[in-house]
Amino acid sequence: MSRIRRRFEETRASGRAALIPYVTAGDPAPEVTVPLLHDLVAAGADLLELGVPFSDPMADGPVIQLACERALAHGTRLRDVLEMVREFRQTDTDTPVVLMGYLNPIERMGHEVFVTAAAEAGVDGVLMVDLPPEESDDLTGLLEQAGLDPIFLLAPTTSEFRLQHVAAAARGFIYYVSLKGVTGSQSLDPAALGARLEVIRSISDLPLGVGFGIRDAATAAAVAQVADAVVVGSAIVRLAEQYPEAPERFRAAAAEVVREMRTAMDAARTTAPAAV
Repeated sequence: MSRIRRRFEETRASGRAALIPYVTAGDPAPEVTVPLLHDLVAAGADLLELGVPFSDPMADGPVIQLACERALAHGTRLRDVLEMVREFRQTDTDTPVVLMGYLNPIERMGHEVFVTAAAEAGVDGVLMVDLPPEESDDLTGLLEQAGLDPIFLLAPTTSEFRLQHVAAAARGFIYYVSLKGVTGSQSLDPAALGARLEVIRSISDLPLGVGFGIRDAATAAAVAQVADAVVVGSAIVRLAEQYPEAPERFRAAAAEVVREMRTAMDAARTTAPAAV
């Protein structure tokens, strides 16, 4: 059983929604990433999403775009990200780690080389934003052979026909993009979100994680009432801009955001749905 599947079984058994923070590897500096991941787990993260820096992150808003620029300026490349996962695994063998990014760095490394290196480093899942499920067979086949979960995105505009493709190709969980837009968007309708997730559940029994627009603890709590997991990115990543020369303060602030969301999400599972 994969670490991702085991973790979702654990959160479901305990009645919790999983919390999945996203950080960009190498931002604000490469040496900060692994300690930050440990901080986030200690603060209540159930899974970790580690962004692979890319020069043209088309699905991301300004906050994560700038994080990618900073990470690339520090020389952070895909092999460095895998080495960060390997270092993280030296003291944490339980928390699932999902790589999120774009296909180009994997193409440059080569599918087989990447999958082998990712499995050896301790990666659990891979989400490539610009890899359509209809064109993913070669890579997803290699991932599954190595015990890695291919994870795919669904959007509010995804047709039922394409939803079927995603449900057939995905493993681990499905990442639902709650808004029409890029990461860091601000408006979210929990009622409409819940209705859409029910449609997806009629087609797939995979856990559903929701991201984009999770801006604070209240939003995370509202999403936790209808989703299996809450993915938060920009709300954490933007803190790196506030403490450019103080990585310890950035780590503490990021952990506090996760801690507040964890508390609010757990409380929300025992109360009536709230508006945000």
